Amino acid sequence: MPDHGRNQKPSVLLAFRSAVALHRLLDVLPVFEGDPRIERWFTLVPGSRFGADALAVLDRAGARVVDFDEARGRRFDLILSTSPKGALTSLSGRARALLPHGAGFNKALGDEGSPGLPSGLDPAYLLAAGEPWADLHGLGHHEQLARLTEFCPPAAARAVVVGDPTLDRMRESTGRRDAYRRRLGAGDRTLLAVLTTWGPEGLLARRHGLPLELALHLPVDDYLVALVVHPNEVSARTPFDLAEQLGPALRAGLLLPSPHQEWASVLVAADAVLTDHGSTALYAAALGRTVVLDGYDGGSELLPGTPMARLLAAAPRFTGAADLPGLLRAATVPDPARLAVDAFARPGEALGLLRAELYRLLGLAPPRTPLTPALLPDPVLSRPAVAALSVRAEVDGARVRLERFPVATGLPVHHRSAHHGAAGLTEQRSAEVLWRRPGTGRWSAAGWAAHVLDELPGCRLAAALLSPELCLLVHRRHGPFALHVPPHRADGRIRRIDPAAAASAAYAWLAAHPRPAGALPVGLDCTVGPVTTRLELAAAGPAELDAEF
Repeated sequence: MPDHGRNQKPSVLLAFRSAVALHRLLDVLPVFEGDPRIERWFTLVPGSRFGADALAVLDRAGARVVDFDEARGRRFDLILSTSPKGALTSLSGRARALLPHGAGFNKALGDEGSPGLPSGLDPAYLLAAGEPWADLHGLGHHEQLARLTEFCPPAAARAVVVGDPTLDRMRESTGRRDAYRRRLGAGDRTLLAVLTTWGPEGLLARRHGLPLELALHLPVDDYLVALVVHPNEVSARTPFDLAEQLGPALRAGLLLPSPHQEWASVLVAADAVLTDHGSTALYAAALGRTVVLDGYDGGSELLPGTPMARLLAAAPRFTGAADLPGLLRAATVPDPARLAVDAFARPGEALGLLRAELYRLLGLAPPRTPLTPALLPDPVLSRPAVAALSVRAEVDGARVRLERFPVATGLPVHHRSAHHGAAGLTEQRSAEVLWRRPGTGRWSAAGWAAHVLDELPGCRLAAALLSPELCLLVHRRHGPFALHVPPHRADGRIRRIDPAAAASAAYAWLAAHPRPAGALPVGLDCTVGPVTTRLELAAAGPAELDAEF
């Protein structure tokens, strides 16, 4: 602990009362990177029910953590916080700085502070004995400074517009967008991030069933859905209970990123967001993502005239999963980033501005090492495969259009398909199409198909997916067939459809053509999700039948 001896290093205490406040502080830490003169300490400020998960992040990082009561008995050279709440004035520091917390001041909570004021603008939190307790009040935009000047002039006198280090980090990480999408398994699909803030007016509180509705009713080859939950909501529900409450949606393919860093990687990777009134949507808009409002029908929290209120006023309104594709196609805002211009200033400058201000408070010359925001890590969230699917098929001559949904969709479908050996027994028994990718080599492809048709009498077509471009299909009444699945090549890009989807397309065509033998080989123009390719269905030969599988 700091003891203020002559040779003691300058000490910086990062004080936080919730997980989200800690995450914002961690985005500021690079200002001290490479400086051996600084000791960094962390303390959890008591009084919030949302701080339980925060210490786990620091434990994993091996950071110095000091109990709050012990911290109050010490004196630090600089105290940093991103929330004005809690007993911060009981901490002793030579200087204090209050830094940006989220994208502006868009919400006010009726049960605390001054009516109609967000905590970051509220004299009840910003003043002690009539004077600002912070020597520096960092803000993200000049609009915030104007509002602070109106509501708390003494604090405004010490305020500096420094930009937003979290947004700068996200923007710097857009160079890794393709890598994030690969880790998420997005492919050519539209990645939809569903954003929910915390509290009784948040999306998850008001429409708990929406994540499951989206997961079940959006075609899996067109869309990938991720639910970004505010850290306070994760803390309130606990990660275990949240996963249990969302269990059916997670089994249907919903992604649930962690509230520390991973949410931001998902937002960088996303194509569009569906949001309530939480300000995370402003980050999405600043990144150029399409923003759709989940029918937020008002309440007491969102403040009129704020950047978030203006963003939501311009966003198209979500009416249901079935209408979402058309809603996204019809989105009329050509540059979503312009809707966030009143929330973020000084793009790309936040760390440099903060370094200058914080070292001024420390009375030290800042290091000359270059400042670059830390790139967001690759997502590592679990991606359970959807092993059983309900399949819609439209056959028009040699054209087949396919849409696949999780098996529990409830929508009218043509047939069901399941991954043999991965789906549950009930799902395999009810599937007309069973498929498998190459396994241990214990079977020939024809031998495996015969085994499946014998073992599961409800199966009508067994599909051995020999490679991304070749399948052996054994129909209970026809075949066997070789199905060639070439990639679609256009504009220098190579795009593929899932061979399991191609097998379902062939099954649908065979159902519409009960005497296919005379038509073979036949070319099928198959559309699955955003990709159309020309399949070739032909009689199988020894190469397909005897393939090691």
